[in-house]
Amino acid sequence: MTGLCRILLAAAALAAPSMPAHAALMLCNRTSYILEAATAALAGNTAEVKGWTRIAPGDCVKARQENLQGRTWLVHARSSIAHGGPARAWGGKRLFCVHDGDFVLKQGVARRACPADGSFPLGFAVIDIQGQSDWTMTLDEPRPLPSLEAAQLAGVKRLLRDNGYKTVPIDGQPDKATGKALADFRKSFATKANNAELFAILEERARQHVTPAGLTACNDGKAALLVALGQVSHGGKAARGWWTVAPGACARLQTMPLTTDAMFVLAQTREGATVLGGPQAFCIAGTAFEIQDAQTRCAERGYDRAGFAKMDARGAAGLVVHLGKRLVQTGTLK
Repeated sequence: MTGLCRILLAAAALAAPSMPAHAALMLCNRTSYILEAATAALAGNTAEVKGWTRIAPGDCVKARQENLQGRTWLVHARSSIAHGGPARAWGGKRLFCVHDGDFVLKQGVARRACPADGSFPLGFAVIDIQGQSDWTMTLDEPRPLPSLEAAQLAGVKRLLRDNGYKTVPIDGQPDKATGKALADFRKSFATKANNAELFAILEERARQHVTPAGLTACNDGKAALLVALGQVSHGGKAARGWWTVAPGACARLQTMPLTTDAMFVLAQTREGATVLGGPQAFCIAGTAFEIQDAQTRCAERGYDRAGFAKMDARGAAGLVVHLGKRLVQTGTLK
């Protein structure tokens, strides 16, 4: 997916004590965002790419539990869809194919395009493990927070804001306004959750409240869906697909803020049954496609034709489409 707004997180690689029996790649999150990380292990001309590892602010998680020696390691991290505004990401120039939702993919480094299975390319950065069998990498924001503990507090503040609470600036300093908002949140959900559980609840509720910039499709059903996007703008008519959206996962069909009042979405099962469609016809293909002038001469150019459903953005910069037993459309980000 092109157009990802990459606010690069500064990365500091910190050597961990040598623990051969527990060799691992550890990722620490010293940001105010819940992060999802994908890692790539490169040996010769083959890479094994694995994702996504969820890392709450202030936490450290084993992304790979294995001896790191003898391979080149790379990482791409992105902010959770629960956070409002443009997506944040840390990465580099080495492109590897990934999926939304949990995945493990083996791929050749010479691959020029991702296969037609819903995967898409993202840029990964090389981790210099300095020949060690285990390594810890800490992910920072451009203006680093002083500690993991400060990141945890800043993360709570950000998630409270994503849940509609008006808090003070997002930093690692305790304050009465944050304490009051957090107490109110706990009371409203009658929860005495520990820190990990609290972050999970805050993230889950924020995903229902926040509308990220661009167009996002979430699969609330129990089976994987294939999703395609149609656009009509001054630059013409275009269609792109397919995104594979796993049950309970979301895919960013467009990451940049919306500039048109309408977007068009087609969702199908893997067997080809239409879950969401409509009267606006676009050209499509059976495999991954990006088609310009996508409403004329479909058959002549070897494409099929399918009806897309209109999603009314009404001037919003972001729109979320929930696909499941019923269609739910939200678009409140201005």
